[in-house]
Amino acid sequence: MKERILGAAREMFLRDGFEAVSLRKIAESIGYTAPALYTHFSDKEEILAELCRRDFGALAVQFNKLARVADPVERIFRSGLGYIRFAIEHPNHYRLMFMTPNLGKIAPPTEADIEAMNDPDQDAYAFLRHAVREALECGRFRPEYKDADLLAQTLWAGVHGVASLQITHGDCPWCDWRSLDKRSKAMCGSMLRGLLRNPDDLEGLA
Repeated sequence: MKERILGAAREMFLRDGFEAVSLRKIAESIGYTAPALYTHFSDKEEILAELCRRDFGALAVQFNKLARVADPVERIFRSGLGYIRFAIEHPNHYRLMFMTPNLGKIAPPTEADIEAMNDPDQDAYAFLRHAVREALECGRFRPEYKDADLLAQTLWAGVHGVASLQITHGDCPWCDWRSLDKRSKAMCGSMLRGLLRNPDDLEGLA
């Protein structure tokens, strides 16, 4: 039953907006009574928090597959491609995670969530920031770039743009879209080339 609740809630949050959804409406959509839902979740905020916890965990699992890539620059590049791929393969998850306004205020993280956010094994942003710090320590970025979080957030913004445009406008006929693979590699490659001390570090990747 819990999985049905989460699945229905995800669809309704995306379709109707979080504020318009109630536990009663979620219950009705799957043929249950509201009191039955209370045995699993105390309110819709708890449902949203559980969805986010699962979805961010799934993204972290994808990133951790790249942990064995020794070169931090290559790891950053491949993380960007992996991020976009995750978004396109799981568009509803992605919309909820990264396209829901005020998500952190609606479903604030617990202490355990915050602890996980600082662990590269459990959090995708921490994974990216760790790779960026490695590259900084090796002197791979241009000398004017010293802030790992600034670099990670800039790189994140670029791949988010590719992912969100594909999800929201990928089937629009007014734009002669190039392939997602080409756009993904162009974004990841161009961003890194502009930041790296030696742009040739990307040779063979992009």
